[in-house]
Amino acid sequence: MSETIEGERAKPQPADDVAREVDLPWCEPKPSHEDVRAPDLTREIMAHPNYLQADEDVDFLNRDDMRGARLQLDYQKAETLLREQGIAHSIVVFGGTRIPEPQAAHEKLAEMEARSAADPGNDDLTRRVEIARRVAAKSRYYDVARAFGRIVGAREGPHGNRLVIVTGGGPGMMEAANRGAYDAGARTVGLNITLPHEQFPNPYITPGLCFRFRYFALRKLHFLMRARALVVFPGGYGTLDELFETLTLIQTRKIRPLPVILVGREYWSRVFDPDFLVEEGVIDPEDRDLFWYAESAEEIWEDIGRWYAQFGRNIDEPMGGEDEDFISRCRA
Repeated sequence: MSETIEGERAKPQPADDVAREVDLPWCEPKPSHEDVRAPDLTREIMAHPNYLQADEDVDFLNRDDMRGARLQLDYQKAETLLREQGIAHSIVVFGGTRIPEPQAAHEKLAEMEARSAADPGNDDLTRRVEIARRVAAKSRYYDVARAFGRIVGAREGPHGNRLVIVTGGGPGMMEAANRGAYDAGARTVGLNITLPHEQFPNPYITPGLCFRFRYFALRKLHFLMRARALVVFPGGYGTLDELFETLTLIQTRKIRPLPVILVGREYWSRVFDPDFLVEEGVIDPEDRDLFWYAESAEEIWEDIGRWYAQFGRNIDEPMGGEDEDFISRCRA
């Protein structure tokens, strides 16, 4: 509203951000006294799913032809929020979800032994006892992963340069690493994936830093975008998938090399034989040297530090310039 001064119209006051003195014509539906059918017709229009705003229309976003938009959203949400939280660097930890903490593993072994003792002729129970025994033996790596998470958590760093543990957000080895960082009072990240069966994040991830991806490809992208090292504990198909993909990206220099450490030489030497691959001529000797083995949390951390010392810098110091950009790390 404007004021008049000596009969002349003054310059108007700024309009309100939302409110109006007079509603616009479309602020009320067409009244029934003008057309008795109008209210029902209006409700039918507004109730139709196609009337939903595009970003609120979940059914539309789930259409096959919207895959491009979903891929962009899968990438952008985590990227935006991680940047806002000042997370610049990460140590990615992979490992099996079926290897619990030692107490739980030994309780499971005792249960299976008791069931087998009550039914000694059951070959399936005998086999399951042997598997439970091997899982219990590997459960020591839970303590190693947890101790390593504590070491990294103690080096978290300030906002804008945080070095954090990043895992797939599940149980087992990933839980242990997140738990160690949690023990140290540090922030810790989990990247979950939507699966046909229900999945719960482990409870030690920082609220607000657990992201659920629709696409494995985008999840893998975020694993490596800020990665300063990859630490791989004993695991199965998923662990092998992430390990070999990372090794392939380094081998082909699609990403810049980074430390890749396999924890537990005894386990990994049975899983695959890189020397055999060299002898068969399917990889080069230099490809065999893209990773190495370690056994303890302290050894893992010292090895990572030694690797970075060869470049004259610390793992958790800002790399600066274009090195902060994923494009500089990935030959995109």
